[in-house]
Amino acid sequence: MKSTNPLAALFGRSPFKPIQLHMRVVIECVAEVPALFEALANGDQSKLEAQKTLIFEKEQAADEIKNQLRGHLPKSLLMPVDRRDLLDVLAMQDSIADTAQDIAGLLVERRMEVPQGMAEPLMALVSRCVDTCNAAGKIIEELDELVEMGFRGREANQVEEMVTALNKIEDETDEMGMALTRSLFAQEDSMSAVSVMFWYQLIQWIGDLADYAEKVGDRLRLLIAR
Repeated sequence: MKSTNPLAALFGRSPFKPIQLHMRVVIECVAEVPALFEALANGDQSKLEAQKTLIFEKEQAADEIKNQLRGHLPKSLLMPVDRRDLLDVLAMQDSIADTAQDIAGLLVERRMEVPQGMAEPLMALVSRCVDTCNAAGKIIEELDELVEMGFRGREANQVEEMVTALNKIEDETDEMGMALTRSLFAQEDSMSAVSVMFWYQLIQWIGDLADYAEKVGDRLRLLIAR
């Protein structure tokens, strides 16, 4: 009897298809983050909660794919890829969605206001971190071609270039995050210590979106190097 599980059907064609499917859902999750911060900046609590719900739903969908993938991934693959390497890629992808969920949860559970002068650079940082995740998603879409070419040749060179570009975007987010942190600390005397602490954590989490995205690309680069 054939399985009616669509993910199991994907495994019948390639163990890499579910990795790509998972990343697509992760990207959908992260795509909801900018609207979350727009709602925060506008003081729109109902929109904020609606965005949190969307992000939580997408994160749960990604978790379901992750759990099925872990359960179905063969112990050994007749391909030039170690199972542990694929699980490392999956873990980094999953961390992106987890971080988006953490951000949404914090913004709803604790009423926060954007500190003076920080709205514009905050939105710029969020947008650039989403760009980083999208760049990582495009790299994962190349996984099939990489496998087909044995992680060698023109395809491997192209992915190497994509990872290098991803690294540069992530470097930008680091600089933007540090500038935003300096802006926060510059006005800490006018804020409660708790608010400063939560905003510092939030800036770190936003940056983590880009950091985990970069690690996705780095894992692919390691596969090529091997």
